[in-house]
Amino acid sequence: MYFYIKSHYDNPESVPVMIILGSGGHTAEMLSYVSVLTPKYQPRTYVIAATDSISEQKVFNLEDKSDIEFSIKRIRRAREVKQSYVSSIFTTLMSFLSAFPIFVSCRPKLILCNGPGTCIPVCFVALLLQMLRLHSTLIIFVESICRTKTLSLSGKILYHTHLVDVIVQWPELKTKYPKSIYLGLLS
Repeated sequence: MYFYIKSHYDNPESVPVMIILGSGGHTAEMLSYVSVLTPKYQPRTYVIAATDSISEQKVFNLEDKSDIEFSIKRIRRAREVKQSYVSSIFTTLMSFLSAFPIFVSCRPKLILCNGPGTCIPVCFVALLLQMLRLHSTLIIFVESICRTKTLSLSGKILYHTHLVDVIVQWPELKTKYPKSIYLGLLS
């Protein structure tokens, strides 16, 4: 995946990156991708749900050993586990509103995200500013290695915008979602 990202940024200047973390396996997968990025990809802004303390500790474990400039920002969860889709409309809107000032203050050139619903409001802020021609951001959504037959809900939403690079890790998903990018197993 590093070479895919590098192909978009051949110039030597730094690339501000926003990394959106979920909980558990999503965080582990995303941090494995981040760990291979060169120091060019900084400052790094990690966005985590307000209730996620485990991901915060994992970020410190990764970044405290390096000279990388990083920060951790918290936003409201877009949707809690087992929350109904209808009631999640309100919480997603609140998450979008909390994501806006974070995004504007960081102005990332690159967003890296995978499965968590927390990525949807952040990505939509980026897409809105892109449509208004106020800021351009490359968004890369890496579908979890666990998704072998269909995209996650976040993956489906972002795939259908046609404005996000959706990377899948299984050839069956590439067949089912032809506009996705297949790079093989990344985790």
